[in-house]
Amino acid sequence: MSKLTDVPKRILIGRALRSDRLGETLLPKRIALPVFASDPLSSVAYAPGEVLLVLSIAGVSAYHFSPWIALAVVVLMFTVVASYRQNVHAYPSGGGDYEVANTNLGPKAGLTVASALLVDYVLTVAVSISSGVENLGSAIPFVVEHKVLSAIAIILLLTLMNLRGVKESGKLFAIPTYVFVAGVFIMILWGAYKGIVLDETMKAPTADFEIRPEHEGLAGLALVFLLLRAFSSGCAALTGVEAISNGVPAFRKPKSRNAATTLALMGGLAVTMFCGIIGLAMATDVKMAEQPAHDLIRDGVPVGPEYVQNPVISQVAAAVFGDGTFFFILLAAATALVLFLAANTAYNGFPLLGSILAQDRYLPRQLHTRGDRLAFSNGIVLLAGAAILLVWLYGADSTRLIQLYIVGVFVSFTLSQTGMVRHWNRHLKTEHDPARRRRMIRSRAINTFGAFFTGLVLVVVLATKFTHGAWVALLGMVIFYGTMTAIRKHYDRVAEEIAAPDAPSDDTVRPSRVHSIVLVSKVHRPTLRAVAYAKLMRSDKLEALSINVDPAETKALKAEWERRGINVPLKILDSPYREITRPVVEYVKGIRRESPRDAVSVIIPEYVVGHWYEHLLHNQSALRLKGRLLFTPGVMVTSVPYQLQSSEVAKKREKKRQEWNAPGSVRRGPAVERPKEPTAKSGRPGT
Repeated sequence: MSKLTDVPKRILIGRALRSDRLGETLLPKRIALPVFASDPLSSVAYAPGEVLLVLSIAGVSAYHFSPWIALAVVVLMFTVVASYRQNVHAYPSGGGDYEVANTNLGPKAGLTVASALLVDYVLTVAVSISSGVENLGSAIPFVVEHKVLSAIAIILLLTLMNLRGVKESGKLFAIPTYVFVAGVFIMILWGAYKGIVLDETMKAPTADFEIRPEHEGLAGLALVFLLLRAFSSGCAALTGVEAISNGVPAFRKPKSRNAATTLALMGGLAVTMFCGIIGLAMATDVKMAEQPAHDLIRDGVPVGPEYVQNPVISQVAAAVFGDGTFFFILLAAATALVLFLAANTAYNGFPLLGSILAQDRYLPRQLHTRGDRLAFSNGIVLLAGAAILLVWLYGADSTRLIQLYIVGVFVSFTLSQTGMVRHWNRHLKTEHDPARRRRMIRSRAINTFGAFFTGLVLVVVLATKFTHGAWVALLGMVIFYGTMTAIRKHYDRVAEEIAAPDAPSDDTVRPSRVHSIVLVSKVHRPTLRAVAYAKLMRSDKLEALSINVDPAETKALKAEWERRGINVPLKILDSPYREITRPVVEYVKGIRRESPRDAVSVIIPEYVVGHWYEHLLHNQSALRLKGRLLFTPGVMVTSVPYQLQSSEVAKKREKKRQEWNAPGSVRRGPAVERPKEPTAKSGRPGT
């Protein structure tokens, strides 16, 4: 079975890597950009559409506010990028927002940030995959008809790619990410050239549509609330920025400088693409509606439920390049693919954060260890499971999922920047070098403005999105917070209980006597081996114990025991209800009650079989008994194995398996010609 499972594992995720090969998996900037920044870069595919969807509530007349909303998003993006550049220099160990908040604001703030980030990473996968499926579905009807199944299949594929290791997955993700970025820039430049230089009129497929406003003539506070809601939807373009600060250890040296450079590149590209798409959407008269079947009007009548509303980027590409042209198809394919790959930001951030939290005893320790490919495999699988559950619950609907989005990321933004302000205040108290103080004061000013601005945006997001689904994200944060707190309390309690005391205790005092009990069902080879082993222990008292379930078998056991002259007393316990485990446990507890300072050693003979299905036929009663005895203080359980013939066959199979190398498990180097050994001449000298 081990050989059978090893073959597909090696084929799927590749050969195992030694721990000292970790340095080979570190990323250069050209690979780190698509690995860590694919989420904010790809969000320009849906963030402009979310702005227009909200503004459409007030009708087309509200669209003229979109450039101002885009400007606010740009200012926020530059603020966040500048703030996080300070983070990666100050905390290069990879803890990111969690480490900053935990160190400067205390464990509760750190745990709040961690909860927010974990929720946001799960949502990143769900939103990106769902949005990509919707983009792909406009060209492939099968994908639309099976949205949930398609989304789950893509999540599983991404999981497999990440299990192969961050460097290999980064190479796979780099090409489509760069193709997408290049395609968007070509579209923006070509659209600007056609509109400004050639003075051509470009019309989106929905340019001639009309929008039926849900609330016509909004003014005053109602209009302000609508604009704030549109701004909060546009802030989806900032998701994933924090992943770079969490992933600093994955960069090549100098880690902090490379991470800061990647942050700046990501911010510049995302802002340019976001503004370009918003501008082209206005120039080409794109129309979007939250309920297109009823609110989009074509030739005086609603478009109906059969109408599929294409994303803004797809409509702009159709207006600039022409529907069905090579560049249109290329950009559409790259957009769908990069949205799928945008989830990779979470696949790198979630497992790394989970490892740090596990090291701090807030999550199970299994999340701290790396797998065969030096990736945090358990964290990757956990993220995939949570994202699949969310996609299934929300039907892979990005419009519904995006309402849950960005709450967590702005919670982490705000607390992280507040923590950085305290970080600089603490260091300024002890720093006397004028040049270093000037740099710290500048960094503190950047982080102060970042904390104020992101805190303000967090209030806006909560106020405008709470009833639209943001409460679900908050509930998820509370669940994560409570779970991690409970895990930490458990680990602390266990550590306190098992800590070795300085003074002598019951655990260090030698037991007065050892009472050994050999469990017997029949007189056979395993029983004789167990009795011989028990004699070797030289216990103060040794006895054999059998349970009387079948009187005939018990009588035969007594007769055989006496016939062989085994010099160990045999005790028989009656079991009128044919139980085996309970009489043994009660007998052992009775010994403990009579002599609390005695240690009881229960010796169980067991068969060792070689096939998995044979385990179903043997050892079940022994397994149950051991499980019960583990909860009895002062009782030691010893298994005396007896290897059956099938286990010997299994041993030979295991030896062959060790000599066999799975495909890809060994990297063959170039063939080296070995020097020929001199051959001995036979016969007499001279022959």
